Amino acid sequence: MKVYKIVVLAKQVPDTRNVGKDAMKADGTVNRAALAAIFNPEDLNALEQALRLKDRFPGSTVTLLTMGPGRAADIIREGLFRGADDGILLTDRAFAGSDTLATSYALSRVLMKLKDFDIVIAGRQAIDGDTAQVGPQVAEKLGLPQITYVEDVLKIENNRIFVKRRLHNGVENVSCTLPMLMTVNASAPACRARNARLLMKFKHAKTVSELQTANEDYLHLYSDRPYLNIAEWTVANVEAEPEQLGLSGSPTKVKTIENVVLQAKEAKTVPATDAAIEDMMKELIASHAIG
Repeated sequence: MKVYKIVVLAKQVPDTRNVGKDAMKADGTVNRAALAAIFNPEDLNALEQALRLKDRFPGSTVTLLTMGPGRAADIIREGLFRGADDGILLTDRAFAGSDTLATSYALSRVLMKLKDFDIVIAGRQAIDGDTAQVGPQVAEKLGLPQITYVEDVLKIENNRIFVKRRLHNGVENVSCTLPMLMTVNASAPACRARNARLLMKFKHAKTVSELQTANEDYLHLYSDRPYLNIAEWTVANVEAEPEQLGLSGSPTKVKTIENVVLQAKEAKTVPATDAAIEDMMKELIASHAIG
């Protein structure tokens, strides 16, 4: 049976459910230190699709790729706990302040180094930007066919992948050749829970930077158990052009963020009767509030 090398693009994002006045720095970049960090929700949907393919085609591998500060290694561990085989943390101060263009450039450089992947899977969009641009931009930079808004992978045969896409007014089934890139919707199946055995196996997995501050009692594990070493790549590893990274490679500039609080100016109590509700609906339609 054919096996596949699958790469999942994932991002550690600030929890935008708790955005406050300190969420943005003076230079227009996100103040990540002021917000709790979580696994981007739709990237979890993407991971589940990858793990389902791994289940369907035994011997296939799933590599999690993320770009971010050192603490972003947390989502690689989270992926390992759920069934991923390994991960790469792309981290360097040169990447700070990257917009979608600079981010997709950096990620594409990693994928060029990996070379022999078959499928790249990403979440549709990240909740800290909501642009849905990184996945398609990576595909364009690599010259890969891409399918967006994927809800389910139907089958793979004769080097061709068949998927179901979720559109605004329905679904469609499409296909393309491998290698390819897809982005996955939140309407796709939710990611499976952590596996207890994998949690015990990978709970001490760390990057080189994390090992520098690790408890010496566990240092022997990383030579005895190579799978605990999370790959940590920098600009030097991907041979990127510095001017295309970080703020210098990011044409998008955020000038300000404002907190908008919606307040009701008028209130009306409607009796719980069919006639009163019908009158309210007629009034809302007449005022073009609905309909």
